Amino acid sequence: MGAPGQSWAIVIPVKRLDRAKTRLTVAAPLRRRLALAMALDTLDAALRCESVDTVIVVTDEPEVATVARDRGAVVVADEPDDGLNAALRHGAARAPGGAGVAAVAADLPALRPDELDGLLRAAAAHPVSVVADAAGSGTTLYAAAGQAKFDPRFGPDSLAAHVTAGAVDLTPVAGVSLRTDVDTLDDLRAASRHGVGAATASAVRELDRHVG
Repeated sequence: MGAPGQSWAIVIPVKRLDRAKTRLTVAAPLRRRLALAMALDTLDAALRCESVDTVIVVTDEPEVATVARDRGAVVVADEPDDGLNAALRHGAARAPGGAGVAAVAADLPALRPDELDGLLRAAAAHPVSVVADAAGSGTTLYAAAGQAKFDPRFGPDSLAAHVTAGAVDLTPVAGVSLRTDVDTLDDLRAASRHGVGAATASAVRELDRHVG
């Protein structure tokens, strides 16, 4: 288990924008902009979280890499190129010694730093923990209080896979912003009602101009 006040490294995986968020039924340029905006708002929330010392972005998308570095994140290429879990382990290897490591989905545009901080403080009491997505079967956050325990199992029914592997389900204490992932336009509207970051809000205004 981690100690009270433990520091954390956050790993955020970001797909190439041409392949990201394909369930958003909008024209490709706007879909790219939405995917980038959501990733940047997720990143900014993580960077502003009190418990977080390091944010590591794993991506092969040059535009994401440039902006993430400018914001103060560590950027690593998806060198394993062997799926999401391999990418997360690759990113986690860059975490500072002694830090907890948490994988956070890149599609949480309503993420609030205080809610992330509260969840990480709860996660420090457990070797491994997990938070479910809005649908209840996927995962938006997977945390290990020590790097040696970091063994993500993202994929179909990942919440059950993580819990079966020993993760404590912290969904009941997770703030709504940690569970408001976005795959569809309905999801995006739901996130907007909670209050999204500046980049996503701007992209949503453009979306409204196109559909209005």
